[in-house]
Amino acid sequence: MQAFKRGAVILLGLAAAWMSTQAATAQHQHGTQPAAKVELGTSAAVDREGKLWIVGKEASGQAQYVFVQTSSDGGKTWSAARRVQQHPEPVSAEGENRPKIAFGGGNDIYITYTKPLDKPYTGEIRMVRSVDGGKTYLPPVTVHANRDVITHRFESLIVDKEGRVYVAWIDKRDMHAALARKQRYAGAALYYAVSEDGGASFKGDYKIADHSCECCRIALALNPQGRPVALWRHVFEPNARDHALMELTPDGKLSTLSRASFDDWRVDACPHHGPGLAFSADGTRHQTWFNVSQGEGGVFYASTDATGKLGKPQRIGSAQAAHADVAVHGDNVVVVWKQFDGKATAILGKMSSDGGKAWAETTLAQTTGASDQPRLVASGAGIVLVWRTQNEGVQTVTVDRRQAWR
Repeated sequence: MQAFKRGAVILLGLAAAWMSTQAATAQHQHGTQPAAKVELGTSAAVDREGKLWIVGKEASGQAQYVFVQTSSDGGKTWSAARRVQQHPEPVSAEGENRPKIAFGGGNDIYITYTKPLDKPYTGEIRMVRSVDGGKTYLPPVTVHANRDVITHRFESLIVDKEGRVYVAWIDKRDMHAALARKQRYAGAALYYAVSEDGGASFKGDYKIADHSCECCRIALALNPQGRPVALWRHVFEPNARDHALMELTPDGKLSTLSRASFDDWRVDACPHHGPGLAFSADGTRHQTWFNVSQGEGGVFYASTDATGKLGKPQRIGSAQAAHADVAVHGDNVVVVWKQFDGKATAILGKMSSDGGKAWAETTLAQTTGASDQPRLVASGAGIVLVWRTQNEGVQTVTVDRRQAWR
């Protein structure tokens, strides 16, 4: 009970910070009038030519679309927004649940998003793809074979070194089946599907694990062998909401999951706070996550040693730190997080140029209005922070070339 109370306090604190940010936006833009809700959930990726792409949601009255924009100068200027569907349909683009973009071989572009259905907390995972570098887009298709009107939400997207497309999502088919048998079922499950023909068709649905958290994003990253690895918030017995790790395979044959955090946070609630994941070329795993540890909530970073053992977690930021991400480029490791001080929201960052041994910290961007979570994009040119704000638009910073680290 005491652990539950501590967890509830942390969740309420995060909610208060979010509401304060919304109130600041309303006051800044419209005096005492409430601001219209804008779903700012945005993802970013860099294509093989070095062009930066973002994908998000556009609303035109009641009609909703997924849009893309591109920048050839690191985010200084952007192309006009372009819709990727010919016909509107509902799109989730808030917080942990937002459209994603990835690139395949040749001119292939993959875009996924969650399409909410009529019942609360239900959805379908949709994919739009282009085979001509974004000149045209094929009609959206549903990725998963299961068509029950249940939770298929919070998808993540990645392409492995062989060009196979992986889409993972949170799924509640097993929870509903267990409830029908009057059996207890904690949380949801994770499933994924794989395409070996450039997104034209998918095989699956393959179950990753039972008992995932219900509303935390899934982190996907390629290990040095070019294989996708998933990191997610899991519900360990008896009710510890820590994190688990699993390497995905194209045939759905998986090994036993590994535990990836050990905070033993016992709470019957989902914090809407997924992890971040990246790998160095030598196999070092870098991860960020939010949890309550020893009665205190916070954001943490840790990396593995040469044997693969996770090192001692480092608490990053203040008690208001939230939604961290991590990326690696060569020996450079960058961690960013969002932090609200009661008046403004800032993106703070830590950078190491020696693989994580020594760190410097600085403020990278800030806003007084509503904002998305920070995203780090690693490419051959370096690591770029992409952060969409309601007041300033999309802010970008090439973080591992910045001279202001202290």
